Amino acid sequence: MDEIRIVPTTEAHVDGFRRCVDAVARERRYLGFVTGPPLEQSRAFVRMLLDGGGVQVLAVQGVGEVVGWCDVIRDAREGFGHGWRLGIGLLPAARGRGIGRRLAQAGIAAAVARGAERIELEVFASNARAIALYERLGFVREGVKHRARKLDGRYEDNVLMALLVDASAGGGTAATESSPAT
Repeated sequence: MDEIRIVPTTEAHVDGFRRCVDAVARERRYLGFVTGPPLEQSRAFVRMLLDGGGVQVLAVQGVGEVVGWCDVIRDAREGFGHGWRLGIGLLPAARGRGIGRRLAQAGIAAAVARGAERIELEVFASNARAIALYERLGFVREGVKHRARKLDGRYEDNVLMALLVDASAGGGTAATESSPAT
């Protein structure tokens, strides 16, 4: 694989982003959906992010092939605006090379710079590599949604995790004690 660059999303990336999401979704293992959204829905999502609804960074190689993404979306509800939600994915050939860590760090930093105080996510319990990455980044487990998904006759639990930003540490993060609600 060529050198991977982490770049902010632009509207020019929509097609590549959509193809990447679709490829990961079709693996039926990592995302909560099994096909990517249509192009216009992807375009509207990127526009929403660019209009201030969140942040997104992409992993690109070569002349701009998107091989991964990380988006962190602001919760627009009154009283919840300090909370953001992280989503991330990588094509199989890009996994296991530290690219996910780089994407997550860049996405988190961009969200914190825009005011995020809490970043949460859900991850399938079977995705041990992702859970280990999130824990290394300072996320703590807050609970489990048992049997959250039933796909191909198999149940899958979702692990709920969050990263709390310590504003007194100049935007740094602080892992807080949390007992899983199992």
